Amino acid sequence: MSLKAGIVGLPNVGKSTLFNAITKKHILAANYPFATIDPNVGVVTVPDSRLTFLEQLYMPKSTVPTSFEFTDIAGLVEGASKGEGLGNKFLSHIREVDAIVEVVRCFLDENIIHVTGSVDPVRDMDIINVELVLADLEIVENRISKIEKKAQTTKDKEAILELETLKKCQEALLNNVPLRRIEFTEDESVLLKSFNFITAKPIIYVANVNEEDAVVGKNQFTEEVMNYASKENAGVIVMCAKLESELAELEESDKEIFLKEIGISHSGLDKLIFATYDLLGLQTFFTVGKDECRAWTFKKGTIAKKAAGLIHSDIERGFIKAEIMKYNDLEELKDEKKVQEAGKLYLEGKDYIMQDGDIVYFRFNV
Repeated sequence: MSLKAGIVGLPNVGKSTLFNAITKKHILAANYPFATIDPNVGVVTVPDSRLTFLEQLYMPKSTVPTSFEFTDIAGLVEGASKGEGLGNKFLSHIREVDAIVEVVRCFLDENIIHVTGSVDPVRDMDIINVELVLADLEIVENRISKIEKKAQTTKDKEAILELETLKKCQEALLNNVPLRRIEFTEDESVLLKSFNFITAKPIIYVANVNEEDAVVGKNQFTEEVMNYASKENAGVIVMCAKLESELAELEESDKEIFLKEIGISHSGLDKLIFATYDLLGLQTFFTVGKDECRAWTFKKGTIAKKAAGLIHSDIERGFIKAEIMKYNDLEELKDEKKVQEAGKLYLEGKDYIMQDGDIVYFRFNV
C-alpha cells in the first residue's frame, strides 16, 4: 500500500532539515528560498516494538517493517496559487500526497533568513493555507462554469449533483474554510475524489523549535500554532528538526541514551511518524514464520479478503479463511501452540474486519 505524506511550509522553516532526519538522507538544506526544487521522496519505516518481539520469537531469515513515504516539497510563498515562486510546481506535487505535514517556524535565529522578515507562525500558516484554498477555489470555479448550463438545461441528475456539490465547496472556500472541515454525503465524497482537492487532505502541523524549547515541549510560538490547529481539530507535533537530524545519525541504543540525558521521552520524529500513520487511518497486521516476519499496512475498516490482496492478488482471489492470533495473546503465551490450546486462535471469514495487531495466516486455493 503506497501512501504519501507531503512536507510543506514556507522557505527556511526547517522542512528539508526535517526530511533529512526522517529519511537519513542528505539533500540540500541551504539557507535560501527554493533550495528544494524537485520533490524528494523517502521511504520511512514505522517503529514497532511488536515486530521486534516477533523477530526474536521466530528468528526469521528476514524481517520487513511497514512503511510509507514522506515527500519534501519545494517551499511555498505568497502568490503561489497565481504562479509566484515555484507555485504551480508546488501545487501539482502537493495534490499527489495523501496527507499534509505543515512545518511552521517557531524559533528565533537571526542567522537564518525568514522569507517574510520576521517569525510569526499564525501569519505563516495563513499564507500557506490561503494559497491552498485559492488553488482549490480556482478548480471549483472553472468546473462550475463548464457544467452549470448543462445542469440547468438538461436536468441531468449527475450534473446537478456535481454542480450542487461544487457550489457547496465554493461557499466554504470563499469563506477561507478548508474542505476537510466540511461534511459531505457519501455520494458527494465519491464525486469529489477525482478532483484531488488539496484542502480536503488531512493535515498535521510541526512546530519547529530550538533545542532548549524541544526539551520543555513548548514556547510562546507553539501555543499560537496549537490554538490555530484546534480550529480544524488538527494535531500538532513540537520538535526541533535540527536536533532530530543529529539524532538520526546515532545508533538506536545511543539515541535512547541521549534522549534520556536531555530529558525527552520519545523523539519528535517517532511522534510524527505515529501521528501521520494515525492521521491516514492506518493500522498494522503481521505475517510470521521462519522465512519472514512482516508488518503490513492497511486502512482501518479493511476486511480480511481485501487485506489478503495486499500480500498477493491470488490470495484474495482464492481466499478461504483467515487464521488469526491477537498479538497480545502471543506476547503473553510466547508460543503459537499455547495460543491454540488456550482457544485463542480464531478462524475468520472474508468479511472479518481486520484489527491492529492481528497476526494472520491466510488459507486460500487458486
